[in-house]
Amino acid sequence: MAHKKVFLITGAGRGIGADIAQAALAAGHAVVATGRDPERVASALGAHDDLLVVKLDITSPDDAKDVAGAAVDRFGRIDVLVNNAGNFHAGFFEEISPKDFRAQIETTLFGPINVTRAVLPVMRAQQSGLVVAISSTAGVVGQEFCTAYAASKFGLEGWIESLTPEVAPFGIRTMLVEPGFFRTELLTPESTNYAEPSIDDYAERTRATVTAWKGMNGLQGGDPAKLAKVLVQLADQDEPPLRWVAGADAVATVEQKAADLLAQVDAYRDLSSNLAHDDV
Repeated sequence: MAHKKVFLITGAGRGIGADIAQAALAAGHAVVATGRDPERVASALGAHDDLLVVKLDITSPDDAKDVAGAAVDRFGRIDVLVNNAGNFHAGFFEEISPKDFRAQIETTLFGPINVTRAVLPVMRAQQSGLVVAISSTAGVVGQEFCTAYAASKFGLEGWIESLTPEVAPFGIRTMLVEPGFFRTELLTPESTNYAEPSIDDYAERTRATVTAWKGMNGLQGGDPAKLAKVLVQLADQDEPPLRWVAGADAVATVEQKAADLLAQVDAYRDLSSNLAHDDV
């Protein structure tokens, strides 16, 4: 370990967020662990000299500013921000209400934006830092029943990719984490909200999808504790990866997407390459 770092982790009361907090503490780092329910966060992580638990609703810019201030007051700096908190509004596009679709974007896209906006001034002042965003294979490959979630994760990926060169001159790096299926609480009723069935044309596919996903809960192949340990190791590198595809299933998914993109480009290469003005 180069030196003791200060991690600020959102959604640290359960799931991957709690695992990342525990892995960072075990590696000798300090952790600012946040969540909507600070008592739950404290219960999940236990007592530790290098742990600060703070209430944070990531959809609140004021909460985000308060958390950044509390982190600096306690530890003097913020070295690694892990944007992890999120939820899942699942369902076919026509059945997800506009309110729920916006709520998905508000949480899983604007939430990380709010927290990062509050933390970047701290990192710029210290001329160093790492902004980690927990994305998903749903941020690389869209699929049915995931329109709202994929929209938020695709947005997250585009925002982080574009942010990377903006903050690089200040010694700030970024890392997108794209997990496949890990045995987290994402598919539990607490994290997943299913759209209310309202269109008969989708009814059979909805029942099949919900049944399959509920059956998958608790049986996913990925171990979140292993993901957390490796993430902390990568965050401690001088040059962490811009993108970390996490899990063998995620690797296969991203490789297939890359192959599909190249094939789609090649299929119409001649048409696409002859669209310039005749005088060019």
